[in-house]
Amino acid sequence: MLPSNIKIGIIGGGQLGKMLIEAGKPWNIHYNILDAENAPAKDIANQHIIGSLYDAEKIRELASISDVLTYEIEHINIDVLFELEKEGKKIIPSPSILHIIQDKGLQKQFFKNNDIPSASFELVENTSEWREKIKHLKGNKIAAKLRKGGYDGKGVELIKIEQIQNPDYKFLMTEPCVLEEFVENAIELSVIVSRDAKGNIKSFPLVEMEFNPISNLVEYLFSPAEVSKDVEIKCENIAKDCIEKLNGVGIFAVEMFLNTQGEVFVNEIAPRPHNSGHHTIEACYTSQYEQLNRILLGMPLGSTELIQPAAMINILGAENVDGYYELTGLNEILNIAGVYVHLYNKNTSKPMRKMGHITILAKTAIALKEKAKLVKNALGMKLINK
Repeated sequence: MLPSNIKIGIIGGGQLGKMLIEAGKPWNIHYNILDAENAPAKDIANQHIIGSLYDAEKIRELASISDVLTYEIEHINIDVLFELEKEGKKIIPSPSILHIIQDKGLQKQFFKNNDIPSASFELVENTSEWREKIKHLKGNKIAAKLRKGGYDGKGVELIKIEQIQNPDYKFLMTEPCVLEEFVENAIELSVIVSRDAKGNIKSFPLVEMEFNPISNLVEYLFSPAEVSKDVEIKCENIAKDCIEKLNGVGIFAVEMFLNTQGEVFVNEIAPRPHNSGHHTIEACYTSQYEQLNRILLGMPLGSTELIQPAAMINILGAENVDGYYELTGLNEILNIAGVYVHLYNKNTSKPMRKMGHITILAKTAIALKEKAKLVKNALGMKLINK
C-alpha cells in the first residue's frame, strides 16, 4: 500500500523539483515547495510557499506542513536544517552531508581523508597564497574553483600556471578557492547512486558527458559510456564507496574524470537528482526521480537497469536570445521515434540558461549517435515579441 498520506517538502521548485513531482504524481503523493513566485514546479505542486531558499522562517513553514524534507539545489540555508534535524524533522539527504558538499574545499578534504581517488589540490584563502601553493601542483594548468557558491559551470576557471606566475596577472577569483591539478584529455563520467535508510544501495549505469566549452554545461550525455567493463566496474565501485563513506541517504551524482592512463578521479558529488541522470526517465526501469521518491517514502529501491542505450541533449538558451523565445525544429524532432522532449516551464531564455532536455533512445550506440546528431542539428531557438 502506498503511503499516500506522507507529504514531501522540496526546498526549491526548479526543473529538478518539477521532475521529482511528475514522477510521484501517479502515486497521488502530496508535494509542497519553497521557491520564487515563477518557479518551474509552481503549477504542479500541491502547495507553493513563495520565498528565498535562505529564509529560515520560510523553510520552517515548509517543514511544518511536510513529513519529510529534501532539496533540489545545494545553495540553501543549512543552519536551519541542522536545527530542524535536531528537533526530529526527517531531512534527506542529511544536512551534515550538505555541509560537506556546499564547500568544495571540505569535499576535497573528505576525498583525501577517505582514500577516494581525486586530483591533487591546494586550498587558498586569498590571492596572496596562489603563487606559493601552485608550486605543489603538477602540470601546466590548474582548475580554480570557488569553495562556495559555484554552480552550473560558474565559479570555475581553467588557468595556465605561467599566467599566474606573471606578476601582472589579474586574479578574477579573489575568494577562498580550491586549486586543483588539471586532468589533461580526460573523459568525463558520472554515476548516479541511490541509497536508502537501511543501507541498500544501487547505482545507475555509467554515463559519458560532453561539455560545452563556453558554458561548461553538459551538452551531450551517452549511456552506457563507451569504456571498458573494468573501467565501468571501477567507477561504480568508487561511486558507491563515496556514498557509503558519507553515510548518504538519497540520490547522489558522482562526477569523475578518466585519464589517458585509465585512472579514475572523483571530481564532485551532488546530493540530489542531477543533469547526468535526466535520461533515466525514459531509459531505465526506475528513473532517478522515482528512486528518490521511493527513498523519501521508505519504499524499496527500484531496478536501475537500462532499457535501451540513451543519449541526452540539454536545451540551452541561444547566445542571441534574451527574452521570450520559441523553439524551432520540434516537428522534425518529434517525427523521430524514441525522442522525448522535456521543457522546464521557463517563459524567457537567456544565453546558456537550461531550458529543457531531450532524451533519445536507440537499440545500438551507432544508431543513438546518428539520432542525436539529427536532433541537435534540427533544434533551434529564436526570439519572439510578446
